[in-house]
Amino acid sequence: MRDVRGRTALLTGAEGGIGPDIARRMAREGVHLALSGLPDQAEALEALRDEVRGLGVRAEVVSADLTDPGELDTLVERAEDSAGPLDLLVNNAGVELTAAYAEFEREELEWIVQVNLVAPLVLTRHALTGMRARGKGHVVFMASLAGKMGSPYNHPYSATKFGLVGLTQSLRAEYVNTDISFSVICPGFVAGAGMFARMGQNGDSLPFMAATVSAADVADALVDAVRRDRAEVLVTARNVKPVLALQALAPNFAERLLRKTSPDEVFLHMARERGRAGEPLEARNR
Repeated sequence: MRDVRGRTALLTGAEGGIGPDIARRMAREGVHLALSGLPDQAEALEALRDEVRGLGVRAEVVSADLTDPGELDTLVERAEDSAGPLDLLVNNAGVELTAAYAEFEREELEWIVQVNLVAPLVLTRHALTGMRARGKGHVVFMASLAGKMGSPYNHPYSATKFGLVGLTQSLRAEYVNTDISFSVICPGFVAGAGMFARMGQNGDSLPFMAATVSAADVADALVDAVRRDRAEVLVTARNVKPVLALQALAPNFAERLLRKTSPDEVFLHMARERGRAGEPLEARNR
């Protein structure tokens, strides 16, 4: 989809994190928007709607709690009723909770999986109905570098983001000979927005592989992925592709290397801040 001007997109998670930056970037490219977020964030969504309208595009607010099956199942239909047939679906909404794995409650696990993985699965299935009828469309999944390399204290989040990477690969394989396509974006730590913003706000230093990118970098990568039909885009401050390749070729060796250079300490710190780090584990010989 080289020309996105005049297209219509549904953006979930528009009200917070990197959502507003994505909305502004798409609006500057001439994309009309259905902005979705939690109902209790109506004021923020309406302010964002008014802002992007000022950039010369149509924009409507379509609130939805993605954990509510009724609201989830009708979101695409409501978005198309308010903004028009969807050319683009951006599955951006996501939640996280850092804790020692044994500290997670079942309800917390189900909440993270519902928002991060089930909701994109369901929304994409609904969006494809219209895209297939019109013979065109593009779906973007917002994953994470945590969907390429797992970290402790971030297990359910990482698992759902790995799921989005696999979902993208599977859908691209199915729709390979059509004008409907799919991309997955995998950002590293995002400064000033999103779930890791509070690390900078607290004055915490980040390890080597946790160097930050900006929300604008992620938004630029998303638009580029749609235009160039890119399957997967890593948005990181440092080149992590060699590490990912090593992880695929020599997982045990990569594991030992990553434990010395990965941002594990960041997630441990976040879990401790929440009082959810659990008891220290005893070291074992390997």
